[in-house]
Amino acid sequence: MTYSEAIQFLYGLRWFGAKFGLENTFKLAALAGNPQAKLRFIHVAGTNGKGSTCAMLESIYRATGLRVGLFTSPHLVSFRERIQVDRQLIPEADVVRLVTQLQPLLKQFPADHHPTFFEVLTVMALQFFAERRCDLVIWETGLGGRLDATNIVTPLASVITNISFDHQQWLGDTLEKIAAEKAGIIKPGVPVITATEAPAALAVIDQTARNHQSQLVSVGRWAGPPAEWGPPLPLPGDHQKMNAALALATVEILQPQIPASRPAIRAGLAAVNWPGRLQLIATPEGRRILLDGAHNAAGAAALRSALENEFAPTRPVIIFGALADKKWEEICAILAPVAAKVLTVPVASDRTADAAGLARAFHAANPALETAAGASLADALNTCKHERFILITGSLYLVGEALERLGAPPAGAGERGLNEWTAPARPG
Repeated sequence: MTYSEAIQFLYGLRWFGAKFGLENTFKLAALAGNPQAKLRFIHVAGTNGKGSTCAMLESIYRATGLRVGLFTSPHLVSFRERIQVDRQLIPEADVVRLVTQLQPLLKQFPADHHPTFFEVLTVMALQFFAERRCDLVIWETGLGGRLDATNIVTPLASVITNISFDHQQWLGDTLEKIAAEKAGIIKPGVPVITATEAPAALAVIDQTARNHQSQLVSVGRWAGPPAEWGPPLPLPGDHQKMNAALALATVEILQPQIPASRPAIRAGLAAVNWPGRLQLIATPEGRRILLDGAHNAAGAAALRSALENEFAPTRPVIIFGALADKKWEEICAILAPVAAKVLTVPVASDRTADAAGLARAFHAANPALETAAGASLADALNTCKHERFILITGSLYLVGEALERLGAPPAGAGERGLNEWTAPARPG
């Protein structure tokens, strides 16, 4: 099997859709020797900020000298971004080997209960991290938490970044319902750290923690470490300060199990890197291209705040694309007041929103704004080739395509389609 053939096999698993439930993942992990039993985890759920918080935790603990696994989704360009050890992407040869090893195990499932792409990916990651003898794994949920495939582990700490509206068709249409799904990662006696501020959502997390006799730390009520611990974050945006406070609170709670010195914490935060989230690329011609996967209203609000506070008075030309199942009208309304002009484009996905519809939403939110619908990101970039400040946003799929076209890391090509999946109705 070649690497491209392994990717094709994984791509084929998308046709099994996405299932809510842990039965398949538990069974497949057991057939693979329960690699999760050999590992320690920090499990991270939430609506926004999961990836950034995971990146901060990984960087801090790597700075202490630990071998740290990192499991995140979706990937921007290369499938291999999802499974990393010490921020090195899983080698292609290991992807091939693990797929080859898992194929016979998949035959032990009936056709109507075949493991999905994400279930297979989860067990692949566990196997790889166990083989590499990771001292700690930073473990991000895929969707929700309670019935997400990642929830077969018992972590050292459960982290819930925040709760806002996203994926309502699968997680529920109220903050309480969404919070209940995210709080499903809480395990008996395992501490919970959250940056959730919405009272209704926080109440659900608090009650779940009480039910499991788990200590709850809310960074909203937490004084944090001394100011001298924190260097300027390399990730812009006020929301990253909250993510950093959450990561630091987690490190503090886990000091008895995983000691981390102040120099290591400072070094880890100073070196954190997380592509596609307020990532600024300077071109040789002196242009600035800002990339941010603001794919829901809360993310768009954080992006607008950063534009107003850290990039003003210059307004960007926005290249915007979104998935049709997102609340893109809200996102357009949030971003329209801070744009110089807007070019809307389709996203390379079957679920893309219509570019013309996106343009109309921007115009409705700001009738004075110059808007136009384009055929592709490539065309939009060509149209904007003389603009000094460009923002590409609305979907991580679009951000991944931009990174690929701009030749920026992470490396890889042709694997963004693996992010496509079909979810069932919301679980009961």
